[in-house]
Amino acid sequence: MLLDHVSYACDAEAFPSTVSRLGALLGAPFTDGGLHPRYGTRNAVLPLDGGCYVEVVAPLEHPATDTMPFGQAVRRRAELGGGWLGWVVSVDDLAPFEARLGRPSAEGHRRRPDGTLLEWQQIGLLDLLQDPQIPYLIQWRCPKQEHPSAGADGSVGIERLEIAGKRAEILAWLGTPEIDPLPHVHVNWLEPGDAANAWDEAGLLAVDFRTAHGPVRID
Repeated sequence: MLLDHVSYACDAEAFPSTVSRLGALLGAPFTDGGLHPRYGTRNAVLPLDGGCYVEVVAPLEHPATDTMPFGQAVRRRAELGGGWLGWVVSVDDLAPFEARLGRPSAEGHRRRPDGTLLEWQQIGLLDLLQDPQIPYLIQWRCPKQEHPSAGADGSVGIERLEIAGKRAEILAWLGTPEIDPLPHVHVNWLEPGDAANAWDEAGLLAVDFRTAHGPVRID
């Protein structure tokens, strides 16, 4: 397992300014990642050191936004004022997770503005909708050189994730209750609050980045 990416959601109107603001904070420009036609969203991507990336994602005025789990999750976070949507773990084979969760993974794809088609399988978005502390899982169906982390110059990387959640429950959901599946990533685990709306107080709360001009925290 590897940390694949972290997602920051905002509404469509705020998308350009959010991409510019985060790029300025990190000292590196995001690139247009294209549309997710299956989910009714769009994104911008910044490759990071260590084979992962950060994306800014926004809902579109599209029927899929209200019917597909990812579109629903993005819209929900955007309607709450925007912020960190979640963290995503990549695996080489989703079959064991499909068997354990009792459902198949879903296909995903998007086409970059340069015409490159990215394809993947994913599972866990339904769980994210119900419990924002849970990461979802992804298995890429494209060459490594086409992964959104490709092209990172090493100047920006993730130092630490701050997650409000029950670590034991998350590790059990990932199938590794006795072993931390992401030993290369520093995680500050916080107890989630008891608010009626869990999306206000659970899940990915902040990310600490290493940049060329020093540490940057985005919450």
